[in-house]
Amino acid sequence: MKILDGKGAVLGRLASFAAKQALKGEDIIVVNCKEIIITGRRKFTEENFRRKRGRVGTAQKGPKVSRLSHIIVKRAIRGMLPEHRWGRGREAFKRIKCYPDVPKEFESQEKITFNDNKTNFIKIRDISK
Repeated sequence: MKILDGKGAVLGRLASFAAKQALKGEDIIVVNCKEIIITGRRKFTEENFRRKRGRVGTAQKGPKVSRLSHIIVKRAIRGMLPEHRWGRGREAFKRIKCYPDVPKEFESQEKITFNDNKTNFIKIRDISK
């Protein structure tokens, strides 16, 4: 079992690492999903997520994206798995757990960190408001 700390981690790098480890058979737990960052221009990122969410009360088309931070992270990891509905992709996706904060049972355990010094980014907690 590997515990990944999302504080200051870039979403894409963390998601690709988690997907690779899950495909190898490891159980993956991602904590601090609120603190994961998405690089790029803030305005473009906010508009992209707002467009994907859709509006409630109208004729909705397309995929719906959750506002919860841990579900946004899990969806990014799912996108890096091969065919998450069948076979080994499905088995790997079942081994991944995401939490918005650090649960009490994982506070004292060792965590893998991904610290990158980025200047142009937005945190997932700002998107999920």
